[in-house]
Amino acid sequence: MEKASVFDIIERMTSLIRSEERKKCTEFGLQSVHLQILDYLSRCNKYSDTPAALANYLGMTRGTVSQTLLLLEKKGYLKKTTDTVDRRVVHLSLLPEGKSILEQARPSELFNQAADLLQHGELARYDETLVTVLTALQKSNKSHTFGLCKTCMFFTLMQQGFLCGLTKEPLTGEDSQKICQEHSVK
Repeated sequence: MEKASVFDIIERMTSLIRSEERKKCTEFGLQSVHLQILDYLSRCNKYSDTPAALANYLGMTRGTVSQTLLLLEKKGYLKKTTDTVDRRVVHLSLLPEGKSILEQARPSELFNQAADLLQHGELARYDETLVTVLTALQKSNKSHTFGLCKTCMFFTLMQQGFLCGLTKEPLTGEDSQKICQEHSVK
């Protein structure tokens, strides 16, 4: 039996994810991209909550993202806030209705079941393998890693808390647990 290629495996996993996502989105009158945006906003930190970072993360044009954000804002799922320091920058945040719809529409049951199966099987450390594959794909694509802040080479633990070594700004514990567009692999 011929071994499956990495592309074939990842493509099939992606198809399963998108299929489950479409089923859930249909229930709530959403498109997959709407759910992807809500999910991203629930997981990004203060350096990545902008339309530009979102477009970069999704691999979409800023125009497409802008139109989708307008729709989600009209539905009451997110809000835009102008940065207090740089008025050209807009920050995005989920509103309670956006958080609620995300929790209801996220296709998590299938993946929770799969994770349970993996935990008890041969691949107890499957997460490390998947992260390694993702990192290789991102490097090949020359794209941002969008990793967890606390795993970045610039993340600094200080006596009084956390600091971003790149921006020299303090970080909250919550920010350190979220993804960042400035992430750099250690």
